[in-house]
Amino acid sequence: MEFQDVIRKRRMVRAFTTEPVSPEVTERLLRAANRAPSAGFSQGYAMLVLESPEDRAVFWAAMDPEDEYAGTPLRNAPLIVIPCSNKEVYLDRYARPDKGWTDRDEARWPVPFWHIDTGMLTMLLLLATVEEGLGALYFGIPPSAIDNVRAEFAIPDDFTPIGAVAIGHPDADRDARQKTSRKTIARRTVEDITHRGRWRTDPPGSL
Repeated sequence: MEFQDVIRKRRMVRAFTTEPVSPEVTERLLRAANRAPSAGFSQGYAMLVLESPEDRAVFWAAMDPEDEYAGTPLRNAPLIVIPCSNKEVYLDRYARPDKGWTDRDEARWPVPFWHIDTGMLTMLLLLATVEEGLGALYFGIPPSAIDNVRAEFAIPDDFTPIGAVAIGHPDADRDARQKTSRKTIARRTVEDITHRGRWRTDPPGSL
């Protein structure tokens, strides 16, 4: 599939069939995600991969104590990937001699690159899913559920789950019936979001 086609076809899918994702495809998805860039080549990210029905059931129970997703087509997704970021890896990396910093002061960082780089890993995973002819949904783990998910899957304290990605074969009919923001909010144009030369405060097309 051409890259521009992958970009155009990428969207969040909220309904899946129960058809499994083959181990070969899963491996290609994970290898694609692992090509993400990272500051100082720190690579302070990791992926928790849940493939078995038992692990996925434990995840949903930990993530959704109220069982709000019970019976929804999202629960059919046969693969769940939880990208995790590690701030400590970045602070350690930039305290090395080749970076010139002599301490691990977090205040040196203008933004949390550990989360940003893990987000880029997640986007590569989403794009690779499209290339494989599959669907995916990135969604957040509620703050109230983070500790539950950590405990169930022994996620180390220095790794922070930034969300989860459900992956599988789209159920087109059921997905079309899901309530989504894109059905009520139009995508903003390039002109809407682009400021050339300096920040534009007037609406596009105004005099």
